[in-house]
Amino acid sequence: MSEYHNPVVLQRADPWVIKHQGAYYFTGSYPAYDRIVLRRADRIDDLQAAPEKEIWHKHESGPMSRYIWAPELHRIGDAWYIYFAAAEEDFGSADLPTHRMFVLENKDEDPMSDNWVEKGRVETPVDSFSLDATTEVIKGVQYLIWAQKDPAIEGNSNLYIAAMSNPWTLSTEPVMLSKPEYDWECVDFKVNEGPAVLRHEGMVYLTYSASGTGVPYAVGMLTAREDGDLLDPASWTKSDHPVFKTDEANHQYGPGHNSFTVSEDGSQDLMIYHARNYTHIEGDPLFDPNRHARVGLVRWTDDGPDFGVPLPDDRWTPQTRDILPPDGSH
Repeated sequence: MSEYHNPVVLQRADPWVIKHQGAYYFTGSYPAYDRIVLRRADRIDDLQAAPEKEIWHKHESGPMSRYIWAPELHRIGDAWYIYFAAAEEDFGSADLPTHRMFVLENKDEDPMSDNWVEKGRVETPVDSFSLDATTEVIKGVQYLIWAQKDPAIEGNSNLYIAAMSNPWTLSTEPVMLSKPEYDWECVDFKVNEGPAVLRHEGMVYLTYSASGTGVPYAVGMLTAREDGDLLDPASWTKSDHPVFKTDEANHQYGPGHNSFTVSEDGSQDLMIYHARNYTHIEGDPLFDPNRHARVGLVRWTDDGPDFGVPLPDDRWTPQTRDILPPDGSH
């Protein structure tokens, strides 16, 4: 069984890791929320020391000029795609941030190249706060799953799914899979966000994060069969309790917004997530940079995945609001 050190990357919330041709590619929300960066390493434990490259920077004005959040790197067909959310206005100018979802494309074999092209916004029928797009190709169909505000439903965001005609265009009407309804999903804010797909033995496990981004933040899960109608909400079963949450004994608080990858030898599924190791946060938790990327093992049971608890840190971490240099030096 593989063993890893935590954190795997400092000050990168909303971590996304994809393994491709033996290498791990990492991205996540940059603390200044002004750019998209990638790093690559042959081992997960080496990601922190890996050089980081900026592959896209926010615009000076317009819909992609504020709060660049939660980029995800995907290989679809013969090209790379990055899905991310961006806003046009500063906080305080609206009830919710003005985030919408956008896509970048790179047709090179190496996603670290400079040939990224803006493919534009992912348009949805309702023009509202939307973010955290993830994608998965299942039985030849590409699906997009994301978080969005429905003006008719109380709360910040719900989870939606639709099929796609290409990596930046929906081909079916969005279907709501989940909304904040349990007490643990509604602490500080009513939120369902950060979906991530894990597949195993014909099943689809969709994790997501709920509640405010501080200590209450936790991970929930929906389950469906791969051969079912994934665009039918009745095909999905939602857990009534969080499957991954704060562990005070290990000093891990607010774990969430995860992705999934596999171990170096391919034998184990891994959960990559962010969490803090302290609870005293001055001001808005979103602007405290110390949500570090961490890794945990997924253990399989007769009932599906067991994510255990967030493990304690065994590497140095900063305890201030200062943003570290890109190489994490201190």
